Amino acid sequence: MAASIIATFVFGTLVLLGIIFPFNIRYRIGKGWAETVLKLAEIFCGVRYEVEGLEHININSGAIVLSNHQSAWETLAFRCFLPPQTSLFKQSLLWIPIWGWAMATLKPIAIDRDSKHSALRKLISRGTEALKEGLWVIVFPEGTRMSADKLGDFSAGGAMLAQKSGYPVVPIAHNAGLFWPRYSFIKYPGTIKVKIGPYVESKGRKAADINKEAEDWVKNAMQEINP
Repeated sequence: MAASIIATFVFGTLVLLGIIFPFNIRYRIGKGWAETVLKLAEIFCGVRYEVEGLEHININSGAIVLSNHQSAWETLAFRCFLPPQTSLFKQSLLWIPIWGWAMATLKPIAIDRDSKHSALRKLISRGTEALKEGLWVIVFPEGTRMSADKLGDFSAGGAMLAQKSGYPVVPIAHNAGLFWPRYSFIKYPGTIKVKIGPYVESKGRKAADINKEAEDWVKNAMQEINP
């Protein structure tokens, strides 16, 4: 969609120009870009969304989101209705002109997926720093986008961050892939449903237990969204 490409160029440039200003200003510009792209999708493609469970969010403290991953939609939408955040990025994405350069200024956790041990160490160290700053850390533990009817196994990286840092996990489920399919330019009209779960506490718990509780909640929530 030409309008979203133009919006990406304009907002990406503004974020880059905002490098001389505090992070919160650059973040608000980036959030404005995400809101604009989603509004364009609503206007031109009829893609809307509704969120259930916002009452579970504590805006005064960092948390780790473990969510299913179906499309590019959630990477945009989470910036619109969740507190200020950082997320995992493939390091190579930050080399993309304008968009990638802009994202590099927004405190991403850039990892090399070919080096799993290094990526995990970086997630835990950089993720803990972000949490202490009050940011949320977005993790898609399936590791790749899945089709709308599937839920991949959750890797333990996000849960290990929770165990090491002591910050809680927020499980999120959605069905964005039905209307904004992975790897597809075509969007389909409809309402994406999002469910935010209650906090999964991590203090004194093992990563495997944290991960299983979050994965089970997401799996059950997806069945409720798509009966």
